Amino acid sequence: TGGSIRQPAAVTGTVGVKPTYGTVSRYGVIAMASSLDTPGPMARTVLDTALLHDVMASYDPLDSTSLSDAPRGMAEVVRAAQAGRDLTGLRVGVIAELDGGEGYHSGVLDSFHAALTLLEEAGAVIETVSLPHLEYALDAYYLIMPAEVSSNLARYDGMRYGLRVEPTSGPVTAETVMAAT
Repeated sequence: TGGSIRQPAAVTGTVGVKPTYGTVSRYGVIAMASSLDTPGPMARTVLDTALLHDVMASYDPLDSTSLSDAPRGMAEVVRAAQAGRDLTGLRVGVIAELDGGEGYHSGVLDSFHAALTLLEEAGAVIETVSLPHLEYALDAYYLIMPAEVSSNLARYDGMRYGLRVEPTSGPVTAETVMAAT
């Protein structure tokens, strides 16, 4: 939803991938923010993560946001890159507004650029794309996420959904409400 795959991976030395929205079914996931939630794989290696992604990525009729043509083949690309095979036909988009280094450790940015160079040398096409309104993304996130959290998780608070409990004598406290639900 807001870094729950990539950030833990970054601090544990593992690999995490946030799939394209709709690629992996959300069916069975307790929604935090429905329009932002994207389940994804975490694993020890890039290949393991790609293999998990390819298994998870598929259409699910039980999830109305599931893509009917969910992209797969991530593991094939990783294996080709590891073997030094030609990656002609692979297009990699780089968001121009995120490539300035602001907010990144210099080593991370250097590694990112080195990876782009390796991909290009292997035949991939690197395309710079622009998101001119990216500066508003965080503001939009902080409007959407709390509203959806409130809506999606309200059913679990014991106040508006489920068993209706008659008031007890005495003061109503958090403890008496929780004890009665």
